[in-house]
Amino acid sequence: MVKIAVATEGTMVAEHFGHCSQYSLFTVEDGKVISKEVIANPGHQPGFLPGYLANLGVHCVIVGGIGARAVELFGERGIEVISGVAGPVEAAVNAYLSGNLKSSGSTCSHDHGGHEGCEH
Repeated sequence: MVKIAVATEGTMVAEHFGHCSQYSLFTVEDGKVISKEVIANPGHQPGFLPGYLANLGVHCVIVGGIGARAVELFGERGIEVISGVAGPVEAAVNAYLSGNLKSSGSTCSHDHGGHEGCEH
């Protein structure tokens, strides 16, 4: 069984990992989604979300943009990060499951008004 977390805004993949409104969690067995749960983002705190999602059993994160430090923290937990994704959440998950979703390696590089080392 595999669990995929998608940073979500409405029905779309969110542009910002740590600042999205919610995460869509998909449980996958034998290459098929067997359940979906949507949880609220517990809030952006540097370094918190990778551990939080790891504790929920997440194996893969799908997002538009994400900070390099967050990618590093996920990697330390053995969690795959697919970044640079846009479009409907369901389509992104289906593309991932069919092997057609690849990470662009897109990381966040814009200013957050005082945040150093964008970690979302």
